[in-house]
Amino acid sequence: MKIGILCYPTYGGSGIVATELGMLLANNGHEVHFMSSNMPARLNMTQPNIYFHKVNVEIYPLFKYQPYDIALSSTIYHVVKIYKLDIIHAHYAIPYAYAAYMAKQMLKDDGIETPLITTLHGTDITLVGQHPSYKKSVEFSINKSDFVTSVSESLMKDTYINFDIKKEIKVIHNFIDNGVFTSFNNCCRSHFAEDHEKIMIHVSNLRKVKRIEDVLEVFKKVQQEIPTRLIIIGEGPEMERVNNFMEKHPTLIPKIRLMGKVNELYQILAYADVFILPSQQESFGLAALEAMAAGVPVISSNAGGLPEVNKHSSTGFIADIGDVDSMVEYTKKLFLDPELLAQMKINAKENAMKFDISNILPLYEDLYKKAIIQQIT
Repeated sequence: MKIGILCYPTYGGSGIVATELGMLLANNGHEVHFMSSNMPARLNMTQPNIYFHKVNVEIYPLFKYQPYDIALSSTIYHVVKIYKLDIIHAHYAIPYAYAAYMAKQMLKDDGIETPLITTLHGTDITLVGQHPSYKKSVEFSINKSDFVTSVSESLMKDTYINFDIKKEIKVIHNFIDNGVFTSFNNCCRSHFAEDHEKIMIHVSNLRKVKRIEDVLEVFKKVQQEIPTRLIIIGEGPEMERVNNFMEKHPTLIPKIRLMGKVNELYQILAYADVFILPSQQESFGLAALEAMAAGVPVISSNAGGLPEVNKHSSTGFIADIGDVDSMVEYTKKLFLDPELLAQMKINAKENAMKFDISNILPLYEDLYKKAIIQQIT
């Protein structure tokens, strides 16, 4: 198949999933064409069967805001027509599904019918889509897609609740390549903590919805009773809150490691004893799944799709959003019970295997084939 993938180029979850999916499809022999404003962060252009088409927006003084959606629609139109793509897969309703629908109409005038699959990832529904300026466009884009998927049951339900959706939404969970997590050892753990210390880790884009203040509070309270180090990986607007916390608690500064964006994420995850994710919103919880694949139990909130990934009392523990005291008690329970911690590490890794790409990729391939057959008939 010849597949067009539309996605954000950033490190956000939707861009990562779209890029990884495209590369795996290419590895399976499909021809994959990425279309975005910039090269996707994880895209490996040395891999065969992969193409990248940058959406170029001409700067005209007439426009206060440059018309990216129009340029995107034109790019989709030209790529589909030139390369004879079989299908378009839009990751995110706005602007990708919206622009893809407009491209479909232009192609239809040329006698070309190309099916559109839209995957909903989270903030296109829970945040962007709720704004009055975008809500009707998001709703329209979903209903005009040939097939619609969601990365979690929770997000699917939220979509039906908040929009007037006429289409069936199929849940295809996010995925990881568990093979990436098989060659780790703890030879460098001493770079992060002493042997008698435990390691907590948090990975996110440090937006307000990630509730970094809860991460810091849990760490502070656990550290009072159990020697613990905290590793924070990621960058974002809430880093100022972290800096303020460290200024207020100078004795904890040596116990906190700020690492920004790193390339060795999987290796560092393997050193941790607990991964903490107290988010206000999570459509799926890809960061938690990556931690579990590295054999790290998760302490999380019950936001969105997290309970679909992190199984309470099996792969970790789940608390209500903002319930710091419960998260503290769950963390201490793991740290003080080596047998429980060891078993949950095993459980976490086993559960992560259910979301392996080998299980998820065929679901997308089958959906593509179904969409193409439906278009022909």
